[in-house]
Amino acid sequence: MALIAQTHLQYIIEIAVILQLAVIFILNLAPLGLNLIMLVAMVVALGFALMFGVDALFLFIPGFSHSEFTHPYGPLALLAVVTIMAAIPIMKKSGINTRSLQIYMWGIIIFITIAGGLMHRSFLLLWIFGLFIGFFIISKSFRQKSVFTVKRVAMVVIIALAGFGALELLSRVLDMSVLSPLLRLSRIENYATASLDMVIKNTTLTGHQLGSCYWGDACMGGSDGYISLPIALITLFGLPFPLFYGLLVTKKDVIDYMLPGIFGVAFDFGYIFLVFLLGWFILVMYLGFRMLRSYRKRRENGDKTCLGREALLIGSLTAFIAQGTMGLFLMNRSINGTALLTFLLLSALVVGHVVLIKKK
Repeated sequence: MALIAQTHLQYIIEIAVILQLAVIFILNLAPLGLNLIMLVAMVVALGFALMFGVDALFLFIPGFSHSEFTHPYGPLALLAVVTIMAAIPIMKKSGINTRSLQIYMWGIIIFITIAGGLMHRSFLLLWIFGLFIGFFIISKSFRQKSVFTVKRVAMVVIIALAGFGALELLSRVLDMSVLSPLLRLSRIENYATASLDMVIKNTTLTGHQLGSCYWGDACMGGSDGYISLPIALITLFGLPFPLFYGLLVTKKDVIDYMLPGIFGVAFDFGYIFLVFLLGWFILVMYLGFRMLRSYRKRRENGDKTCLGREALLIGSLTAFIAQGTMGLFLMNRSINGTALLTFLLLSALVVGHVVLIKKK
């Protein structure tokens, strides 16, 4: 069957196409009013806040294991929060008292910052970076005074450094190495060089040298499972792809944990697909900002039919940029597995706005 994926890469592309078509239909058929978008964003943000909070709590309770939800779902939490942030200025201009909404929003932001930061330092970077992007896009979309001042940037840097310092201190006081930011840095220092050397020496235009991956003689020279969708989504259809599961998950950490995504993508899918992915990343951002300009023009001309779509696009674009940047240029795990599915969804949510069916 021609439509049945034969490799991880084919399966990823097929899922991306399906998600894109589904999002286009939803964006055009669902009544995406500002009130509905705001309500859904508030519920989703609260849900992820509770999820991250419980997961962080399990770090301190013996006998419970944590699930690290921040990697796959952190960008979706960012999407929800920034969507709320984008909806508030619109409501203000309509004369609605948004004080309670702002208190709710900042409460969620602070809670997720603490809970998510306890779970993963890479999430904390994504979260802070994403909030900065969100504030920037919102200020430009609503022609507000720039939020980026020397004082504010310095304050955020100081808070971030203080947060990392507090985590390191907490890890030593409680004797919990899992909380230590320095442990992560030391692991990268010890192992990243070998991982980078393996990738650079063996990567080809379409994958990697046969026998250079973990599978040895069974290595296919590409799509060997270093970059994949969630295992459950693969086994659901019984697809015979090479998978790192169970204890084998640690075997792909040589790339997944130690290197930025550009190296992981290049090693498993080749330089050609890496160029395509980077081009797609840039194209999605371009389309997103172009649609935001279109929405702003319509809003300023008195058209209120796209207010909900505009807020959703700001949230989606922010989360897409933040996750893509962190995943491609900092840590491969941020765009792998379930996080890859999230990345494809965010991409679809941005590009889906390009297709706007006029309703009579």
